[in-house]
Amino acid sequence: MSEYPKIAEGIDISEVEDGYVIYQSEKDKVHYLNKTAVLVLEACTGKNSEADIRAIVREAYQLPEDPVKEVADCLNTLIQEGLVK
Repeated sequence: MSEYPKIAEGIDISEVEDGYVIYQSEKDKVHYLNKTAVLVLEACTGKNSEADIRAIVREAYQLPEDPVKEVADCLNTLIQEGLVK
C-alpha cells in the first residue's frame, strides 16, 4: 500500500438506500459499500496517510480512540479490489 492511499481512476460513487454503489469502469465491476467504507474510500485523496484516515473515521463517529484494525482491514480490502492504490 502507498504511504498516502489514493482512489483509483475510473471510480464512480453513487449513494443508494442502504449504502453506496461503486462502479469500477476499468473492470466493469460494481461494488456495494457501507457508509464507513465509503468514508475511508473518500479519505484516500493521496494526501492522507493511514493515520490521517483513522483520525477522520474516529472524528466522524466520535470514537474514543483510532479504529486501527478496522481502517487497516478496510484499506486492505479496497486495495485488493482495485479501488485504492
